[in-house]
Amino acid sequence: MKPDLEIRLMEEADVPAVAAIEAVSFSEPWSEASFRSILKREDALYLTAVSDGCVAGMCGLLIGPYEAEVFNVAVSPQLRGQGIAGRMIAELMRRGEERGVRDFTLEVRASNAAAIHLYEKNGFMSEGTRPRFYSNPEEDALIMWRRGGLSSCTNHCEKNK
Repeated sequence: MKPDLEIRLMEEADVPAVAAIEAVSFSEPWSEASFRSILKREDALYLTAVSDGCVAGMCGLLIGPYEAEVFNVAVSPQLRGQGIAGRMIAELMRRGEERGVRDFTLEVRASNAAAIHLYEKNGFMSEGTRPRFYSNPEEDALIMWRRGGLSSCTNHCEKNK
């Protein structure tokens, strides 16, 4: 059963829980100070997913002219596999497009099959690699893009059903 979920703008009060999820999700996690700093930026859009009053996950964008980079997509380990990440990504893309973003990009570990599948389901396609981009362990990153806005994703997703 999928949890009741609210996806909303990240708030200062979310930072400790967000940083805790980040710490168990990434080998080089952002600190609480990093999240507090990003919340003050005009070019940033960060969301949290809240389930039963608790932060279940987060994701964010840094927005440039017409394009944005996706960062920090993570879900609490005990809540993974319930569709939360997909719902967060969809909401993040929707809100980014409301701000004029047409193209979205991200890097993902080449071995992270679950994340790659999630991004592909949301219209992202691999367009290259960054050799040895990650450390702990050292690994290449796939560079993925979703180009052309929501209508392109809808068309792409319809073709791949």
